[in-house]
Amino acid sequence: MNRPLPPPYNPNELAWWKSSASSENGACVEVAHAPEGWMAMRDSKITSGVICLVPMSAFSQFIDGVRAGAL
Repeated sequence: MNRPLPPPYNPNELAWWKSSASSENGACVEVAHAPEGWMAMRDSKITSGVICLVPMSAFSQFIDGVRAGAL
């Protein structure tokens, strides 16, 4: 599926969060809703590092698969 990239945005303006099941050792992934239907993910230990963007529909399918025990 080809999808245009989201417009530029400031990652510091996104509302990042971690799962309530995350451990306290800092080895977590943070996620945030990005503009135009994208989901942003980053390493919670390196918040100024690389950010992975995926379409919200793909992220939702991933979460559904995890909840169903398929992944």
